[in-house]
Amino acid sequence: MARQPALFVSHGSPMIMFEPSPAREFLAGLAGQVERPDAVVMVSAHHDMAEAVVTSVEAPATIHDFGGFPQKLFDLRYPAKGDPGLAAEVAVLVEGAGIPAFLDPARGLDHGAWVPLMLAWPEADVPVVQLSISSTHAPEWHYRIGQALAPLRDRNILIIGSGSLTHNLRAIFVEGRDHHAAVPDWVSAFADWMKARFDAGDTDAVLHAVARAPFGRQNHPTPDHILPLFTAMGAGSGDGDLHCERLHHSYTYGVLAMDAYAFS
Repeated sequence: MARQPALFVSHGSPMIMFEPSPAREFLAGLAGQVERPDAVVMVSAHHDMAEAVVTSVEAPATIHDFGGFPQKLFDLRYPAKGDPGLAAEVAVLVEGAGIPAFLDPARGLDHGAWVPLMLAWPEADVPVVQLSISSTHAPEWHYRIGQALAPLRDRNILIIGSGSLTHNLRAIFVEGRDHHAAVPDWVSAFADWMKARFDAGDTDAVLHAVARAPFGRQNHPTPDHILPLFTAMGAGSGDGDLHCERLHHSYTYGVLAMDAYAFS
């Protein structure tokens, strides 16, 4: 059995389910780029808690945690099974890193989880466990959690961080950007800097990208959508070395960099 990579994907707007784009095509073909996993541990930007929380529900509901979209989006359901046993193992691994972890036996899958999973595995036949981020904790906290989860990769469990390489929604709504809007320099400069730091294996720089990269805070006014990246990095770099491959690079609405990376 091959060792699974750890992935970071940019999920974008939930309308990616219906709007054609290179990012949608990439996510729809993701299952063909990895060995079929026995389960997925999904770290979503939309599961933001004070501490590390793992979903342990057997049949997670589909959470439509958004508004102002067409009814057809709210009609979508992703009936993947949960895995309470795996959830308990995740919690034990996280606590082994000295980080308290808690099980949530009720929470379903938010759109940061089910949107990319529905595109990649539309049959919903891969069990899913969600692990939260925490905007109250530092990037290093998320990286340590990822490192703790690295052994799961040897058991054909795929760890995915789902967020966005850039995420300034205000720039979309205030400026009235459409799906095919031009990419401003402040967005491309950040994405290019991240790619260069990844290529250099500079873990410390990436962990502090919001403070150090050009236009870091403009691209991430809040940290939630970059934090899943750090957990994926940790899971794919359990030995401390950063080895990664950019699987996808595109933009939607001009200001959402839809990059995806594999760490192994």
